[in-house]
Amino acid sequence: MSLREEEVAALESLGYTTEEARFIYLVAVHSGYFTSRQFLRFTGAKGGNRCHSFDVKLQRRGHATRREYHQIGCVYQLASTRLYRFIDKLNFPPPRSHAVEFIRKRLLHLDFILENLGFAYFETESEKTVYFCDVLGIPKTVLPAKTYESARGGSPTVRYFVDKFPMYLDQTVPNNPPVITFSYIDAGVPSVRGFVTHVQAYLPLLRRLERFAFVYIASSATHFMRAEKCFSNLMREFLQPGRSADILRCFRLRHAWELKQYGSLSTPDVEWLKEASRRFQGEWFEASYRAWASGTLSDEAFRTEFEQLHPDGQVFFRTCLTPAWNFGKNHLAREAGRALHPSPSSA
Repeated sequence: MSLREEEVAALESLGYTTEEARFIYLVAVHSGYFTSRQFLRFTGAKGGNRCHSFDVKLQRRGHATRREYHQIGCVYQLASTRLYRFIDKLNFPPPRSHAVEFIRKRLLHLDFILENLGFAYFETESEKTVYFCDVLGIPKTVLPAKTYESARGGSPTVRYFVDKFPMYLDQTVPNNPPVITFSYIDAGVPSVRGFVTHVQAYLPLLRRLERFAFVYIASSATHFMRAEKCFSNLMREFLQPGRSADILRCFRLRHAWELKQYGSLSTPDVEWLKEASRRFQGEWFEASYRAWASGTLSDEAFRTEFEQLHPDGQVFFRTCLTPAWNFGKNHLAREAGRALHPSPSSA
């Protein structure tokens, strides 16, 4: 991770040491909450005066509040908009009270960050939208979004990636390009229903990616196997070849519709075409369709071209265990993180 040193320096100007400022930056960007144990782990200190000194600075400057929570212990919350102003993050949500489950998720989030500082994380909504839309050329309409109504009767606001779970580029696989990695944090819920809903919200975006990974972060391994099974079911489209066949079907149904041959289209055909039209977009797709419709591109030639340009994607599922009773023992199960659909070269 490459911290923005100018923003760290701005926090130092408030009276914090370099290590304290770097830690505050990580907390402000990724969680908003932290424990003394996490601070000590980041700094490598043993406790005592170091932790007390940091506590005094935060309290006297009004930069954080402290509260005891059942089964969590003493938790600090950054509670100063001035801090966010100093690191140019005023667009982050203002400090407020949250439910215990939300706080547990944020602590698990920070624990994951502290144990995996080597990844290139996307810190803001803007960074994420720029990467997918400007760098990868993916339309904004397929990004996971939530619409917020204006309290004053103005236009609604659309926000993207509101879950704020860790998202990063994993560059640790030798001889391979970086893998865009998404995640989900389970803070101890009784089922994987929330995880399934989360992945479903990302499906329109995932369909546009040839290679990606998902990390399931939890305080218990109870749901790991169930989560992987659900993920595999949701990713079935990626695990089975034949996307070129889907596109050719889309070509045929679209051509029949444009020729007003409505009698040849069943209701399921029309519904399928509607969904496929959202999945398959872009200049390459339109050019291929025009060539196919004019008869200059045969089915076989299209399949060959598609397989060359769009080899079977790779989908990875990994787990990360962070025991609830010990925030700090974070184990990313990289050795168990297998490709659900590896390419022949990775076998």
